[in-house]
Amino acid sequence: MNSKAPLSVPERVSPFKRDPALLPALAAVWVSLAVFVLYPVIRLFLVTFMAEGQLSFANLTAALSNWYDRQAFVNSLWLAAAVSAAGTLLGYVYAFAVTRIALPPWVKWLLGAVTILPLISPPFTSSIALTLSLGPNGILLKLLGVGNFNFYGFWGTWLSETLTYFPVAFMTLAAILSAVDPNLEDAALSLGASPGRVFRTVTLPLSIPGIANSVLLLFAGSLADFATPLVLAGHNFPVLPTQAYLQITGLYDLRGGAALSFLLLVPAMAVYVLQRFWVGKKSYVTISGKSGARSAFKSKGRLAEGLVTGVCFFVTAFILYLYSLILWGAMVKVWGVDNSLTLENFRYVFTHGRKAILDTLSVAAVATPLGGLLAVVVGYLSQRKKFFGNRAMEFFSLLNYALPGTVVGIAYIIAFNEKPLHITGTMTILVAAYMFRYSSAGIRAVIASLHQIDPSVEEASASLGASAARTFFRVTVPLVIPAVLMGMRYLFILSMTAISSTIFLVSVKWNLLTTRILECMTELQFAQACAFSVVLILLVFAATAVMAGLTRLAARRISGEGGRG
Repeated sequence: MNSKAPLSVPERVSPFKRDPALLPALAAVWVSLAVFVLYPVIRLFLVTFMAEGQLSFANLTAALSNWYDRQAFVNSLWLAAAVSAAGTLLGYVYAFAVTRIALPPWVKWLLGAVTILPLISPPFTSSIALTLSLGPNGILLKLLGVGNFNFYGFWGTWLSETLTYFPVAFMTLAAILSAVDPNLEDAALSLGASPGRVFRTVTLPLSIPGIANSVLLLFAGSLADFATPLVLAGHNFPVLPTQAYLQITGLYDLRGGAALSFLLLVPAMAVYVLQRFWVGKKSYVTISGKSGARSAFKSKGRLAEGLVTGVCFFVTAFILYLYSLILWGAMVKVWGVDNSLTLENFRYVFTHGRKAILDTLSVAAVATPLGGLLAVVVGYLSQRKKFFGNRAMEFFSLLNYALPGTVVGIAYIIAFNEKPLHITGTMTILVAAYMFRYSSAGIRAVIASLHQIDPSVEEASASLGASAARTFFRVTVPLVIPAVLMGMRYLFILSMTAISSTIFLVSVKWNLLTTRILECMTELQFAQACAFSVVLILLVFAATAVMAGLTRLAARRISGEGGRG
């Protein structure tokens, strides 16, 4: 009885009295979300639907009445659907090869490594390589003897986006296929079913939740992509992100750009709601036998395995060809005119582009730890503390990531281009855009990590007299460090490579590598664009390798301390 008595006291005490640091932490988070998430979205809606102080649909009507804008809306949906279908199919083939076919370890490593390349590259790297290969004076066209081939438009944009986003599908589906117990497939085979029938009736149905999530993720990614259509779509295939950008930067029509971004917002939010619906139903289930013994996966037949492996090797070879083309393009004098080797392009990068390199690293170096701190605080508060608005805080902290980058960029320009918060053209707006858009991975990772930590660990610290703040910094934070570092690595990569939102936010004082690459592409300076891309990829690879090492070190340290405990 005496041991239970102290537990009844805190239940009658306000959580803010039990934890004095809770109220300041909640206030800091809500003020930050209000300023950098809610306020820009509200301003975007006001600019779109308000005219002379009254509710008006004139801006939206003007956008919908323009046949070119309507075509851009239809094209965006059609392109996103095509990319999500092709990318999911290709990702499934890769995931099936890695998880179901007895390939040598080095082959599986190669397939996994190739899928990482598009993730650490600028979103339009494949656009540059495809232009050098299939565009005017393209090397592949010359080798094939093909002339007058128009690569720009739907097909070029679709191919580039598919190669860019299919790794997301691969990671999603590989986790699902790895969790399926092979004993289920063995049982079907033992009953006389052919490998093809087993795939159709067992493997594929169990993959449906992962396929659905992959389709939604790729649809949202393609819908928000700005750089690839700007380089490859051309005037004959307009899409909403580029139309909104040109509306603002070319025609200086902020209201028209806001209306177009709202049209882009509608399907993006629909996809976000559908994605949360699938996750909320918890369809990702690890299936295992009661005995715990898992048999090895059986052969799927020479023809099927040969076809899957052949597709993987062809795509892998093509991706490696594209990236080798980027490296080669960075080392020639003038692409298609003078292909003699030179290091002049890299000298150009480290002289004329040095400011962009330093600015990019500076913004990423500031945004990454701040985003990590935000992920820890939001993840901890939403998972461990019970207060009014708990779920709302988690939702709004992830909202900017659900919105297309173009929408976020336009919303930030509208909100912060005038008083009371005039920060356009400063480092602050760039850091805020990255921090509140890309910390979502860290927030989800921290929440998932806290699910695996028994609250009794923190309760033991509190029972020994430690304050809630001390328990948080000395107990909770060390336990979730691996998840935080993973989220910070993701945030750093996107801070270095993103462009869709920050294209509206760069200025003379603060320039970024991705915008310099885009400038080189629009000015047909392909060699310089390739050199910038190579430098950016190497910087991201080196930094993420260091952060990955820190993540593994932190995980080993925690597991070691847990073993000693």
